[in-house]
Amino acid sequence: MSTLIQQLGKQAKEASRFLAKLTTQQKNEILVQAANALLDHSDEILKANAQDLERAKQNDMPKPLQDRLMLSQARIEAIAKGMQEVAELEDPVGQFVHMEKRPNGLYMMQKRVPFGVIAVIYEARPNVTADVFALCFKSGNATILKGGKDAACSNLAIVTVLQQALRQAGITEHAVQLLEDNSRETSRELMRCHDYVDVLIPRGGAGLIRSVIETATVPVIETGTGNCHVFVDDSADLDMAVSIIVNGKTQRVGVCNAVESLLVTPKNAKVLLERLDQEFSKYPVTIHAQKELLDYVQQNPKFEATTEDWKTEYLDYEISIKVVKDIDEAIEHINCYNTGHSECIVTQDFKHAEQFLDEVDAAAVYVNASTRFTDGHEFGLGAEIGISTQKLHARGPMGLQALTTTKFVIYGNGQVRP
Repeated sequence: MSTLIQQLGKQAKEASRFLAKLTTQQKNEILVQAANALLDHSDEILKANAQDLERAKQNDMPKPLQDRLMLSQARIEAIAKGMQEVAELEDPVGQFVHMEKRPNGLYMMQKRVPFGVIAVIYEARPNVTADVFALCFKSGNATILKGGKDAACSNLAIVTVLQQALRQAGITEHAVQLLEDNSRETSRELMRCHDYVDVLIPRGGAGLIRSVIETATVPVIETGTGNCHVFVDDSADLDMAVSIIVNGKTQRVGVCNAVESLLVTPKNAKVLLERLDQEFSKYPVTIHAQKELLDYVQQNPKFEATTEDWKTEYLDYEISIKVVKDIDEAIEHINCYNTGHSECIVTQDFKHAEQFLDEVDAAAVYVNASTRFTDGHEFGLGAEIGISTQKLHARGPMGLQALTTTKFVIYGNGQVRP
């Protein structure tokens, strides 16, 4: 292991022991101070972000990804507000999740405690830098951040401000550290840093997540990609369906909870496609659909769909569309091709709604609402560290509680095991 990773790891481990002793009031006050520091230094952060954006344009980064990379005064204000909201959330550390008195007189309790050191590897989204810090700090964890090279200047500027705020508050700046070395070898070392890292969270595209899962030897919480579907049932209100689909596809395309695929029954296919063709032309959206559906698309770019389209997270103004005979076929298709993120049914049939909720395998399942709500803030968790698509420990948007583990606390009065 390199000297750099050892140093970062050792500093983070020492910081985690200090953070675990902080009171909720102390953590909240420091978070508010850090949020205000970001606002006070927004000019420097925006200048750094402008360098990243200029490099992204020169490298022909896709526009949706440039949007994820871009910061503005309004976005910095939103980041600071998110940190302040985390300060207002209930602190999970120290909560008792189970208590009982055993027959032998032992009092046994299960208590929430921080993980210790959380490493997060993520791509070109500088807002994640502040979000992760806020959540890890409030839950008593030190964090090592490895951001994408496309956001290197922005991430460094944000972490510099956060560390300065920590120092001014009398807190070790090692509560948050940025791994500036973007080499693959250093990233691999972080993924195998058993001595210091308690859990690793990748946040990004399929390639990043697959690389971490295949390489890491430290425990990983998988935050997955989002091949999200909307199924329009026979009984659906088509006005509602159009609104939900258009919002899910176009409100922000480069995010994991955007709609990538539409399933519709034969009864509604023609009318729904013609209406969507009209709405999607405002953007426009490229439509990948079965051959028999393409005649209903007159205003948008269109292609005959292939099996690859059913698997694709476009992260762009594109959508795949398939006719399914009924809800059973829709659920079968979704469970075959989805990524376990967010799925929606538009229906007025209560039994179909319940069947969809029960049988679709995903972290978030919706009836008559946009998948764009799968978000830590929208779920009342404050900022999120990611959306877990795995089934162990945490699933769905991961807020403060998901960043804690538990330990058993036992009180006795001299009991010994016979």
